[in-house]
Order: sequence, then C-alpha cells, then structure tokens
Amino acid sequence: MTASPQFKRSPVAMALLGILHMEPMHPYAIQRRIKGWGKDKVVNVGQRAGLYKTIARLQDAGLVAVRETGRDQQYPERTVYEITDAGRAAFTTWLTEMIAQPRNEFPEFPAALSFLMLLGPDQAKAELERRVAATRARIAEIDSDAAQSAPLGLPRIVTLEDEYQRAVADAELHWLEAVVADLAAGTLTWSWESLVPHADQSIRS
Repeated sequence: MTASPQFKRSPVAMALLGILHMEPMHPYAIQRRIKGWGKDKVVNVGQRAGLYKTIARLQDAGLVAVRETGRDQQYPERTVYEITDAGRAAFTTWLTEMIAQPRNEFPEFPAALSFLMLLGPDQAKAELERRVAATRARIAEIDSDAAQSAPLGLPRIVTLEDEYQRAVADAELHWLEAVVADLAAGTLTWSWESLVPHADQSIRS
C-alpha cells in the first residue's frame, strides 16, 4: 500500500512514525515514551484523543498498520501499531524536509507584533515586559532541566531540540530587552495620528 499524497505532515505525525520506526507500540506507550524522553516540549501529545486521531489518519494513509490487539488483566484491550514500508519512506522524507527547509509556520507572537501599535506605547511596553519575565523563566527552566539531565550523560544528539530552544529563547530575550529599552527611552513611540497616513500604504510592492 502506498501513502496517500493528500496526507498533511505534522510534528505529531512525524514523532509517531519516529517512535514506531524503532518498535511496534500501542498509543498509550507511544505517548508515555514521548513524555519520558521530554519530547512533549516540542511535540503536542497532551491530549490522547488527538494522538488516536493522528494514528487513525496514518493508518488510513497506509503509513502504519495494526500489528496485534491484546488484553491483559491490568489494562483494557490495546491495539499495537507498526510502521509500514510506506511509513518509513514518509518519515525519512518528512524528517529531511523539516530539517533542511525553513518553513513559515505562522506562530502567534509575530502575528501579534504586527498589530502591536494598536495597544499604544505604554501598554505595549508593559506587555513586552511581561514576556521578558516569561522568557527569562523559560530559559531558567531549560537550564534546570539540562542540569538535572547532565548526570545521565546523554549524547548531545538526543538533546539538540533543547539546545535549539535555549538559543532561540536567548535571542528573543535580547531582542525583547532592546525593544523595551527603546520604548522606555522614547526612541520607539507612535500615536494613532502618526499611523493614519500610512494605513493605505503597501510596505511591500
């Protein structure tokens, strides 16, 4: 069976195929392993219902298949899934494309920044200061997790996503602090009246 060309890849689908690439597993075990490895910080598997829906879509597309269905005394019936040859091919394609090709994923923060002028300078400064505090807390959390993991002697390759998130958070913090400083100094300011003449202008041709 070949994979459906209509299947839309996602981080969750990629992670599921990655886990099943190593061994067959039932959905609860997949979720537990992703969380146990700390990958739930970069892949949203908090809702098991969403996990089951993604597995169903992968099965419909021919990327995973049922290996067996079993039951024991402690747990209800569980379906064990395995990756198909088409799934292995799709996983490799997705992984290489997601690594090599930057993609505009339309995150919330840049979208909100594009309308920051509607808050006014004072409120914009206050909200950005709140983000500064949250970003500092995020960096502290990443550093704490890294310190706790250090004694395990994990290979660097399995924690690269943490390293990347630390670098991105640090870069964002420096940028935020600079913008807040400009707002505090008054070198970055605006008024509705100053923006009105530009409302109908196209920034990009």
